Amino acid sequence: MRIFAVMFKRGARYNYLVCIYLAGIVFFTLFRLVETAVYCSMSETPADFGGLYFHALWNGFRFDTAVSCYMLALPLLMMIAGELAHIRKRWYYATAHYLLMVVYTVAFFACAADIPYFCYFFQRLDAASLGLTDSFGTAVSMIVSEPMYVAYLGVFVAVSVGWWLLGRLIYRRVLLRNLDGRLPLGWAIGLAVLLLGVGFTGMRGTLKKKCPLRVGTAYFCNNAFLNQIGLNPMFTFLKSIEDAGKSANQPLALVDEAEAEAVLAEWRALPADSTLAEARLRLPEGTNVVLVLMESMSAEKTCLSSSGKSLTRHLDSLMRQSMTFTEAWSAGIHTHNGIYSSLYGHPALLARQMIKNTPIPRMHGLPHVLKEAGYRTTFFMTHNEDYDNMRGFLYENSFDRVVGQASYPSHESVGTWGVPDHVMFDHMLEHLDSTAASGPFFACAMTCSDHGPYILPEGIDLEYKTEDRKQRIVEYADWAIGHLMEEASRRPWFKNTVFVFVADHGASMDAVYDMALSYNHVPLLFYAPGRIEPHIVERLALQIDIAPTVLGMLGLDDGGRMLGTDLRTHVRPYAYFSADDKIGVVDGEMLLLYRVKQGNRSLYRYKERSTDDLAEQYPERAAAMQRHGLGMTQASQRMLLKGLCE
Repeated sequence: MRIFAVMFKRGARYNYLVCIYLAGIVFFTLFRLVETAVYCSMSETPADFGGLYFHALWNGFRFDTAVSCYMLALPLLMMIAGELAHIRKRWYYATAHYLLMVVYTVAFFACAADIPYFCYFFQRLDAASLGLTDSFGTAVSMIVSEPMYVAYLGVFVAVSVGWWLLGRLIYRRVLLRNLDGRLPLGWAIGLAVLLLGVGFTGMRGTLKKKCPLRVGTAYFCNNAFLNQIGLNPMFTFLKSIEDAGKSANQPLALVDEAEAEAVLAEWRALPADSTLAEARLRLPEGTNVVLVLMESMSAEKTCLSSSGKSLTRHLDSLMRQSMTFTEAWSAGIHTHNGIYSSLYGHPALLARQMIKNTPIPRMHGLPHVLKEAGYRTTFFMTHNEDYDNMRGFLYENSFDRVVGQASYPSHESVGTWGVPDHVMFDHMLEHLDSTAASGPFFACAMTCSDHGPYILPEGIDLEYKTEDRKQRIVEYADWAIGHLMEEASRRPWFKNTVFVFVADHGASMDAVYDMALSYNHVPLLFYAPGRIEPHIVERLALQIDIAPTVLGMLGLDDGGRMLGTDLRTHVRPYAYFSADDKIGVVDGEMLLLYRVKQGNRSLYRYKERSTDDLAEQYPERAAAMQRHGLGMTQASQRMLLKGLCE
C-alpha cells in the first residue's frame, strides 16, 4: 500500500486532472438533477420515467465526459510536459488551473441557461438561442425582469463560487503540495500515453470507428424528455454552431421566397383526378404497414432496366403482383435522403443531411400520423443505430422503437454494416409476431447488404447466377426480399398488411449525363394481395409521395405539412430530385439538369439517352421545369425554418 501512496504523491500532476474531472462530473450531474426537478415541477401530469431515468443519467455521464475531455485537453498536455521536463514553476501550473476554472465556469453557465431554455422550448441549448435577443442590454433586461431567470442566475453564481473554492482546494492539496514529486520516466510516459488515449476516446464517446458521439446517441426510448436530459448543453450548443457553419448546411437561395411561395401555391392547387383507376383504392381501417427501404436498389438492377437485364428475380416477381410505379425517383443519392423523404414527405435539400442536424428537426410524417391513429411504430436497421444520427432522429420523430445492431446477438454481425439483410428481416418478423395481436403496426426496415464493403452471407439457400461479387450481392439482397415475403406470407397478420418497397437511392450505372439518373431512378411498389390489384403505373412518382399515398389508402389526413402527393388521385407534371450540388427535373420525356454552383442548366431527352442540350431550343419548357424544381425545394426549406413541418 505504501508504494501506491508514494506513487500517488509523485503523480500529483496527473492526479490533479483526475480530481478536476471527477468534480466536474459531479457538478454536471447536479445540474441535470436540478433540471429534471424543475421540468417535473412545471409538468401538468406526473412524470413517468418507467425505470429508465438511470439510463438517461448514464448517457449524461458519457456526454459530460466528452465535454470534460475537450476542456481538459490543453491542461493535460501541459501536465505531461511538466512531468516529463520536471517543471516546478507555480505560474506554469496556475495557468493551467485558471484555464480549467474558466472553461468549466462557462460550461456551467450553459447548464444554468439551459434550464429555462429547455423548459420553454423543450430542446437543449443551441445556436438558435443566440438569436433570442438583439443586444446585451436586451438580454440583461430580460433576465432581471423575470424572477425565475434571476433565480437561475443565482444558481449559476452559487455553483460557480462553489466550483472555484473546490478547485482551489484541489489545486493546493493535490498539486502544489506534491509539486516536487516526480514519477519514474517509464511510469510518466506510460501514464501519459494512457491518459491521452482515454482523453481521445472520451472526446469521441465510443471506440466504434464509424459512430462518434452525436446528439442522437442520447436517444434510447420513446420518452422525449429522457432522450434529451442526457445531453450536455455545452455539447449541443457547440455542435449546433458547428453544423450551422458547414457549407452544406447553409440556407439555400435557389429562388426568392415569393417565387417559392407561388410555386408551392400552384402545387397545392393541383386538382385531383377522380378518373384515375387508383382513385378508388382503399384499405380497411387498421391495416398494418411495412415499408422496406432497399439499399442502392436502382431500377437499372431490376426488370425496369433500360438494358433489359435484371439481377432481381424475386423483386421482379413481386412487381408483377403489385401496383408498381415505373417512373419513380429517389429524393437524393444518400441513405439519409431516402429515410427523410420516404417517411416525412419532404425533398432532399441538396447536400444537407437533415437527420444529422442540431437541433434535430421535428417532422409531421408517416410515423407521426400512424402513431396518432393507434399504430405502434418501429424502425429496423442492420447496423449501428447511431450511424448518421439515425437513432436520435427517428426517436425524435414518432418511432416507438429503433432496432439495430445492439439488439441482435453479436455472433450474427458479419462486418461493418452489422447483420445481413435476411437476419434483420427474421428479427423484424419475430417482433411483428409478438406485437400484432395488440393492434396495428407500422414497421420500416432499412437494408444494407448492398453497400460496400460487400459480404456475402454463408449458409443460405441461394445459387448465384453471376461470378461478379458486386452483382452477387444484388442477387443476395433480392433473395433476402424473397425470403422476407415468403416468411411473412405464413403469418396471420399478412392478409391485413400493405407492403411498400422502394430504394433509398439507386447506384451509378452507365451514366450518360453529369447527374447519373440510375442513382435516382428507383422501383416503387405497393403490395397487398387481394386488396391492391396488380398493375403497372407509368406516371411520375417521388419518394416524398409515399407517405401521402399510404395515408390516403388508409383514409387518414396527412395534415398538409408534407410536400408529396397522393399518387392514387393526382398526376405529377414533374418529378424533381437532387445529387448534392445538382437538381434534376423530369416531365416523362425531358430531363432538366440544373447545376447549382455554376448556375446553368441543360435540357435532354433522357428517355432516348440523348446528349444534345436542348435548353436554348426549348427555353420556356426548361424555365418551367427549373422553376418547379427549385421553387419546391426552396419552399421545403422555408417550411422547415418556420416550423411548418411539425
